[in-house]
Amino acid sequence: MKILYAIQGTGNGHLARALDIVPLLQQRASQVDVLISGPPADIELPFPVRYRCHGMGFVFGKKGGISFSKTFWQLNSSAFVRETRELPVGEYDVVISDFEPVSAWACRLRNVPCFALSHQSAVLSDYAPRPRKPDPVGRAVLRHYAPATRHYGFHFQRYEPHIHTPVIRRQVRELTPHNDGHYTVYLPAFEEATLVERLRYLSRSVQWEVFSKHSRQESVHGNVLVKPVSGAAFTQSLARSAGVFCGAGFETPAEALYLGKKLLVVPMKQQYEQACNAAALAGMGVPVVKNLRDSSLDVLDQWLQVGRPVPVHYPDETAAVIDKLLLEAAAGVRRR
Repeated sequence: MKILYAIQGTGNGHLARALDIVPLLQQRASQVDVLISGPPADIELPFPVRYRCHGMGFVFGKKGGISFSKTFWQLNSSAFVRETRELPVGEYDVVISDFEPVSAWACRLRNVPCFALSHQSAVLSDYAPRPRKPDPVGRAVLRHYAPATRHYGFHFQRYEPHIHTPVIRRQVRELTPHNDGHYTVYLPAFEEATLVERLRYLSRSVQWEVFSKHSRQESVHGNVLVKPVSGAAFTQSLARSAGVFCGAGFETPAEALYLGKKLLVVPMKQQYEQACNAAALAGMGVPVVKNLRDSSLDVLDQWLQVGRPVPVHYPDETAAVIDKLLLEAAAGVRRR
């Protein structure tokens, strides 16, 4: 088989998942080409990337949500159309998309099967949790951003047979977690100054380790240590932490749960996927706050004082999911 594996580069979760998925694909195929689209991420991949596309990524803001002005500024519709037209998806036996729009729309244009292997595929399931407030526009964007003909999804729980538990990176599975007393913070949609002020206001005795996408060098602000985002340093901070305070993404909360850390999340504003994730986590017993304002501080303080980890069972089933996908894809190739 010749496989094209396409990754959404916004954020670090998709790339973190690729660290395990790409080697598994390489063991099963004669050729695996990797495509990444979107803004530059913070994780370096240990394998070649054949295609780097502009795509349609999102830019994090500094006040708890997406920066729509910067997102629209960096969008280039003509470049996206050109990329979808030029990407040779017809040369591959299997195209797998982790919520990556260029490959997905290139397949749609050429009537080529596209296999979605992503968290978003699970979020779109009728059986997955949703927020109380409907968001038809957000759901439509999630459904049409990277359309696929077949879906394999990952979520915090197995809500239906086609939904699988999270891909936990080998680097995380091999860790021996312990508690050094600090709290790991990853809230990429907030600026450094806001995080430092809010965390110090909440507690001047708790040690906070903040990983910020807006910082270029390490800095200390009393009991708050701010670091640039680094995959290895962040993973070690997770393993040594007393708890994790982060956005309602997927990979970081899943890894925190797997490591047995108590978890608290704040979903990004106007981000439907994170609202769905927050609903799922709340259903499991994970506390959720809407923002970092004073109205949320009681929940944060209670979490610090009496919060407990939520037990989960995340077996390593990534290889089995990939085998199932490739078996279905091979059957389709034979029929063609």
